[in-house]
Amino acid sequence: VAPAPAAAPPPERPPERPPERPPEKLGQTVPLLAYAGWLVAAVFFFYAWVLRVAPSITVEPLMRDFAVGGAIVGNLSAVYFWAYAALQIPCGLLADRWGPRRVLTVAILATGLGCAVMGLAPTIELAYAGRALIGFGAAFAFVGGMVIAALWLPARRFAFFSGVALAVGLAGGVVGQGPLAAAVASLGWRDYMIVLAGWALIHSLLAWLLIRDRPRSSEPGGADGATPAAEPMRRSLGRALRRPQNYLLAAFAFLLSVPILAFGGLWGVPYTVARFGVETAAAGFAMAAMLLGVACGGPLWGLLSDRLGRRKPVLLAGGVLGLAAIGVAIYAPGLPFDAFRVCVFLAGFGASAMVTAFALGREHNDARSAGTALGLINMCTVLSGAVAQPLIGLLLDLSWTGETVSGARVYAVAAYENAFLLLPGAFAAGLLIWFALKETRGRPFSEPGAA
Repeated sequence: VAPAPAAAPPPERPPERPPERPPEKLGQTVPLLAYAGWLVAAVFFFYAWVLRVAPSITVEPLMRDFAVGGAIVGNLSAVYFWAYAALQIPCGLLADRWGPRRVLTVAILATGLGCAVMGLAPTIELAYAGRALIGFGAAFAFVGGMVIAALWLPARRFAFFSGVALAVGLAGGVVGQGPLAAAVASLGWRDYMIVLAGWALIHSLLAWLLIRDRPRSSEPGGADGATPAAEPMRRSLGRALRRPQNYLLAAFAFLLSVPILAFGGLWGVPYTVARFGVETAAAGFAMAAMLLGVACGGPLWGLLSDRLGRRKPVLLAGGVLGLAAIGVAIYAPGLPFDAFRVCVFLAGFGASAMVTAFALGREHNDARSAGTALGLINMCTVLSGAVAQPLIGLLLDLSWTGETVSGARVYAVAAYENAFLLLPGAFAAGLLIWFALKETRGRPFSEPGAA
């Protein structure tokens, strides 16, 4: 009997790879409640921006009430950013693990409590505590909205919805520096903070009623077409931290956010008063032009990026425009006030292209660690304010000549111009980082062809 043939070796097992994103189905609909939940998160970001810029229209009363200088006011404003930044990765992890509904409801309540503490604070130390609590709560606004978008809304529109969320938030900055400056003048800054605390109570109720955590398998699955199962937070964090592109995107977002938060968010108002001799309200509207530029640019850059199917050209165009516009706004001699406002608007418009960095971050990470990666990038956008605002305040104090008006320090225009060299420098450094960013062509990282 002939010996049995030797068994064929088992076929070689192909290497494992992440599952590819299923194609989106034509006619697939998104539940109306998903849009409502995303809108609640976006309006929370509006509220967070109202609070973010509040110190810019209260610089003089804060100096007077607490008997402090520019560096201390800069630090008081920056406490928000340090608290906000410290929670960005944790809030992404928590949103990935527990879902946005509970996380955003508690965050809104914490923000309102911080407003009440700051409005009632008899000392600068308690004002710091209230401002920090505001930052802790507001930390969840933008990332929470992006997590809802990643879970519920079409992947091909993620950059657009990120841009719209940024626009809604920046609208809060515009309202907070323009129309609400009159409210501060009428109510006083303390009562103003108490009113904002009441807003948070109503908003938290809406968040609990309208936000849903994850779609069922029969519903559209958001950015990856499927709902990721919850997993240990340590694993999500590890995957996000192992991707070098996340660090580059975070650095790029940090640098392009410096002019928005340091100039548009705090020091632009007193600078405009000193340079052009206008009232604080008019200066607030001028800085609102920068935030309006960001609000207009965010959705347009995101839409253009989605239409092109590419991210890097948008980041380059925005960085170049912002660098040119901020340079002209601050250093062009004899610039008329109206031209200054146009340049400030264009600087904000250019800087808002950094919203496309969030789309790149989403595409360089899988669905289970998307919130964590986006939290890392957003952390660095906020750290820019935490670093640059007090740094500019310190540089101004070093150039202070001793002049005061009604107990508030007065800085020369030349002192502002020297301190503001940080702003074009940030744009230029961001453009250098651009060369190291990898294009995804609008595809999630698991799809063939993504860089």
